[in-house]
Amino acid sequence: MATDTVNIKITKVEKSKIDQVDFDNLPFGKFFSDHMFEMDYVDGKWQEPTIVPFGNLSLHPATSAIHYGQSIFEGMKAQKGADGQVLVFRPDMNAKRFNESAKRMSMQPVPEEIFLEGLKQLLDIDREWISDKEGLSLYIRPFMFATDDYVGIRPSEKYKFLIITSPVGAYYSEPVRVKIETKYTRAAEGGVGQAKTAGNYAASLYPAALAQKEGYRQLIWTDAKTHTYIEEAGTMNIIFVIDNKVITPAESTDTILKGITKRSVLEIAQDWGYEIEERKVTVEEVISAIKEGRLQDAFGAGTAATIAHISAIGYDGVDYELPAIETRELSNKIKDYITEYKTGKLEDKFNWLMKF
Repeated sequence: MATDTVNIKITKVEKSKIDQVDFDNLPFGKFFSDHMFEMDYVDGKWQEPTIVPFGNLSLHPATSAIHYGQSIFEGMKAQKGADGQVLVFRPDMNAKRFNESAKRMSMQPVPEEIFLEGLKQLLDIDREWISDKEGLSLYIRPFMFATDDYVGIRPSEKYKFLIITSPVGAYYSEPVRVKIETKYTRAAEGGVGQAKTAGNYAASLYPAALAQKEGYRQLIWTDAKTHTYIEEAGTMNIIFVIDNKVITPAESTDTILKGITKRSVLEIAQDWGYEIEERKVTVEEVISAIKEGRLQDAFGAGTAATIAHISAIGYDGVDYELPAIETRELSNKIKDYITEYKTGKLEDKFNWLMKF
């Protein structure tokens, strides 16, 4: 993946803090690399892009994102190949989705060439933070928020775009128990469910906390109107294998985030000859398939989790245990494939890797 030349002003740290990080004990999202990318939108145009030492931001008390929620983000991972190359999985899709979110939230889009080149140069400077230890990666968080110092309900005229990075281990270290949510709602038709905006996640925290008290790691969200149709899980899209068919909720509705990992899973599975169905998926058909022994696999797909096996699904007061993990053909095979693909151990068959 080539990027156009973009002039970026770079200020490096005097001393790296990498020696303060224990790479054998990495909680997700707690430690951050030495530098960050930063660019402001002011006076109707993007200003000079910069890479600066990672540090705190200074905000006006009336910063409009705090009051009115104009805030979007993305998530990616960088891996290190055996030859020391930095590898990033499908960052062009993240750049496109970022700007789709910006459009829905009435925010200023970021030119894709700046998004990608800024990412590349930032990772190049902090490449030592990308561990080659198995299971570790560098999590990448591009985000943008409104910065008008104005208390009034209208789209901001100023924005700040940043990219920060964090060395991480596995998001889920074991299969997850999930609960089908039939009271609370993540997103409704006509809303912002298809945008990766901060408010969607804020709205999910309370029902997720209730589910965690009951022993579940995640919720499976259903449609807001009837709670009949399955949409997605809290941190990932959801995929089922029923009667040898790979089935997942369609993204045609504006309540489901367009998952990049999910899209990759489907494209790989289709290339392997699996039958794919993207359509409305009812709670009833999933529960019936479990009861009748026709559900062979269920897993989440997302950047943080990559592939997360679902061990049990809770619904209407009953926990339905799913087939043993070792019996799951697709999720096990595809988890290994994507892991090896991202680390450059396989041919870049689909031209999905940014390498440098």
